[in-house]
Amino acid sequence: MKKQEKLNSRLKIIPLGGLEQIGMNITAFEYEDSIIVVDCGLAFPEDDMYGVDLVIPDVTYLRDNIEKVKGIFITHGHEDHIGAIPYVLRDINVPIYATRLTTAIIEHKLEEHGMLGSTRRKVVKYGQHINIGCFRVEFIRTNHSIQDAAALAIYSPAGIVIHTGDFKVDYTPVFGDAIDLQRFGEIGKKGVLALLCDSTNAERPGFTNSEKSVGKTLDNIFAEHKSTRIIIATFASNVDRVQQIINSADRYGRKVAIEGRSMVNIIDIASSLGYLSLPKNILIDAEQLRSYPDEKTVIITTGSQGESMAALSRMASGVHRKVTIKPTDTIVFSSHPIPGNEKSVTSVINDLMRKGADVIFEDVHVSGHACREDIKLIYSLVNPEYAVPVHGEYKHLIAQSKIAAELGYDSEHIKILSSGDVLEIGADGAKVTGHVPVGNIMVDGLGVGDVGNIVLRDRQRLAEDGIIIVVMTLEEGSGQVLAGPDIVSRGFVYVRNSESLMDEAKMILDDTMTWCSDHGITDWGKIKNEVKDALGDFVWKETKRRPMIMPIIMEV
Repeated sequence: MKKQEKLNSRLKIIPLGGLEQIGMNITAFEYEDSIIVVDCGLAFPEDDMYGVDLVIPDVTYLRDNIEKVKGIFITHGHEDHIGAIPYVLRDINVPIYATRLTTAIIEHKLEEHGMLGSTRRKVVKYGQHINIGCFRVEFIRTNHSIQDAAALAIYSPAGIVIHTGDFKVDYTPVFGDAIDLQRFGEIGKKGVLALLCDSTNAERPGFTNSEKSVGKTLDNIFAEHKSTRIIIATFASNVDRVQQIINSADRYGRKVAIEGRSMVNIIDIASSLGYLSLPKNILIDAEQLRSYPDEKTVIITTGSQGESMAALSRMASGVHRKVTIKPTDTIVFSSHPIPGNEKSVTSVINDLMRKGADVIFEDVHVSGHACREDIKLIYSLVNPEYAVPVHGEYKHLIAQSKIAAELGYDSEHIKILSSGDVLEIGADGAKVTGHVPVGNIMVDGLGVGDVGNIVLRDRQRLAEDGIIIVVMTLEEGSGQVLAGPDIVSRGFVYVRNSESLMDEAKMILDDTMTWCSDHGITDWGKIKNEVKDALGDFVWKETKRRPMIMPIIMEV
């Protein structure tokens, strides 16, 4: 009977974000009356999302099935895996399970949102199993560009699924132990139903270099630039990179100043938990930099991705309150641009070079993601029945599917999903059986979800063609025009250079209002539509632009 039950039992894997994009990683695993969620990340806005601060996943499916949702399991502490937690918890307040450093970063985020007291957290150790609903979840040690990263072995009645999270294979990590390849092999021997594997570097051949290799490069930079101040930009979350910079600074007798709010926060958290070793008195406040000669200081800063408000960008544009770029500075970009950020990074580099600084932006970074040979190693150890590439744009998912094909998987056993797909998987096969609501929820200031596609379209029109406001006063009852129509233009044309265009537009409006009056049209909605149509047609004919036209009617 039990054998028959296992044959009929099916696990649902439902990615709610993170596929066909970098960021916003969140996946639901459902078996009968239990749902667990892996990761809960945000994405940063695209260029056409004017004014939007963050993008978070649509969790309508989880909200509609809230009685089934048992907990959220987090693989590591990067924003694209934890950033949406404070927003999602407002609707789905379930326990969060994560390793020690990851939990501390999440707690800092919850504290900022005033949610620490209302959120249940559980710190999980590697090798520990959490029994929850129909599932048992095991945390497996991996390496990544942030410490305490984990893969998850998800045990269900339908079989075992392994989710790698973001990972690399690093045999010589800066802190802690190497990835637990032995455990991957042990679970592989039990029989794994599916492997959800990181695809970010699936296009890159070979193996990913160890984080320790960056330390040698940094040492060389310090040795070659003994007479200049050194400013190094990197990801705030890459504690190992920060550790290596601090090690080099200590070796060459330099004091270290930290700039950037996120960098300060992470270093405080990591050092308090023992993940970062700080030599005595090595850290100084940026205000103290002037008390030391330049050749005795290092600044570690945020802004390696060209973010407009980050510390390095403000230094480059000359608006940073504490640090002024000098021609004698050596500036190091210890990161690669995330896809889509190349233009912003180049702009910052150009600004720094204009100020005379020496900028180094090659060979001072290694990736935190597995390349092709590392991915093959994990497949060989786990030997899953089904390959399910995750984490990446469509081209990255395809690249991993080709790796799986090289390893002997046919198209029936490689499942490339889109966000929202419901993959039902069991002993009798795997297939996409449906689709759940997914999408982008935009966060703008304190507003969550109040900026939608219509608002974005309006913002896009305002940005591209500007706005024309038509103001008029009508007599109550008769609808006679008492004042106006007057035209106010913003972002459309410079009025003082376009008097004739505006005069003609005014005549068009006068004719339109006369026509409305002659035809007995007094309904405000109809008058506004006539004004929009007449003025819109005229402006398009004269300028080939379509500004937003907003009639405002006052009645006396």
